[in-house]
Amino acid sequence: MVTDINYMQAAIQQAEKAKQMNEVPIGAVIVNYDDIIATGYNVRETSQTGLSHAELIAIEEANRHIGSWRLEDCTLYVTLEPCPMCAGAIVQSRIKRVVYGAPDPKAGCAGTLMNLLQDERFNHQADVTSGMLQEECSALLTGFFRELRERKKK
Repeated sequence: MVTDINYMQAAIQQAEKAKQMNEVPIGAVIVNYDDIIATGYNVRETSQTGLSHAELIAIEEANRHIGSWRLEDCTLYVTLEPCPMCAGAIVQSRIKRVVYGAPDPKAGCAGTLMNLLQDERFNHQADVTSGMLQEECSALLTGFFRELRERKKK
């Protein structure tokens, strides 16, 4: 049986792809009825667009896969807590559930700074599971930024 851990491991694999490109290692997968239907990883530096977050890339791919903007029966797995932009896209896409790894103390909008995903003033709320493989997700980010600082010193 495939579990949340397996899907988060798939998101971590996406984050590793970003890291290979010297991008901030954030990865996402979207699951529909136990199948991964979309993947994404951060490519902001490569694309030079602020919209190139892992979640948004995965949402667009899932929309194409399903043939609808509504992702009502989907779960999004992402290695870092969604930012305000991504949380807004999740609400607008009607994603049923969000599972994330590391909290984001600077931009987290799934419970850390605020919780846009479960704000009852919106017409849709997502179920949220936090801290899935948090240590692995946090270590990816911490290691990446440590290496980046060391490269800048040289």
